[in-house]
Amino acid sequence: MSVIGTEAIEGFSPSGVTAHDRLHLGLALVLLVVLAGIPLVANDYWLNAVLIPFLIMSLTALGLNLLMGYAGQASLGSGGFMSVGAYATYNLLLRLPELPLPVSLLFGGIIAGLVGIIAGLPSLRIKGFYLVASTLATQFLLEWLFNQYGWFSNYSTSSSISAPRLALLGHDLSSPAGRYLLTLATVATVTVISIRLVRSQTGLTWMAIRDMDTAASVIGIPVTAGKLKAFFVSSLVIGIAGALWGFAYLGTVDARSFNLDRSFEVMFAIIIGGMGSISGGYLGAAFMIFLPILLDHVGGRLFAGAVDAGQLENFQKALFGALIVWFLIKEPRGLAALLSRAWTQLVSRLAR
Repeated sequence: MSVIGTEAIEGFSPSGVTAHDRLHLGLALVLLVVLAGIPLVANDYWLNAVLIPFLIMSLTALGLNLLMGYAGQASLGSGGFMSVGAYATYNLLLRLPELPLPVSLLFGGIIAGLVGIIAGLPSLRIKGFYLVASTLATQFLLEWLFNQYGWFSNYSTSSSISAPRLALLGHDLSSPAGRYLLTLATVATVTVISIRLVRSQTGLTWMAIRDMDTAASVIGIPVTAGKLKAFFVSSLVIGIAGALWGFAYLGTVDARSFNLDRSFEVMFAIIIGGMGSISGGYLGAAFMIFLPILLDHVGGRLFAGAVDAGQLENFQKALFGALIVWFLIKEPRGLAALLSRAWTQLVSRLAR
């Protein structure tokens, strides 16, 4: 996908604010107000089991999309970078309790970003499948590291960490509504920064590297710095998401909570949602979180009592996988492109 194509999907141009930008900004503000008011009507189940993991998965997908969709660098180490963010934030809150929670989250993300730079060094020499294998090795190494050395988990006998008290400016955030609002505020802030970043010169550099790094190097674009910066920013965002996954969602985690399956889930989310698109991470996360819930409810109503629960679960997984394959064949550019095309057609019909 070219730079122009990506900007068309996103609906903005780096040259300035357009009417399309203002429309997107207005819709985003309305959506943010609606999401902020959800705790007034949603029960604890929806907050704990659906909305919080959806927001965190969206943030993780956003981080990976910055690396794969915009910079064109393959990675299968998202779970490992999530674990770095979780363990780093845990130790910062434990050993430096005077640090405010947002600062600990940011520093935990920065530590994950530094690890991401190290993991991204092979990208200077290799690409494609070989880079995937390199990041996969990082995934396994980090999982082994956190299980092997007890210092990271404060010498817990189970090598797991429990969420510390979540508070901000004296307000307790341990309730479902508090954890949801913490997650929402973090995701919204990181998303706004990411949008500005991909519209900046850094984003244009990433897209030039993605489209053809050799040509980018010839015309003077700093390819080495661009690739490492992409790994840093991506891992920083994913690290923050990992801390939220451990503390705002699960409550207690170990390195196995961020295994290879988690990395695959994040990659599937951006492939389904649309690579090279900020909105693609949210759409892919919605697909990954809400579709199984929908299939569960529909299957329960259609086959309740007639089919064994285990068989019903296997059928749902098979159907879920088949839908993913069908969707990738029919629309390989993801849900973002599909919805963008549908929106364009709707606007053109209304304008007639």
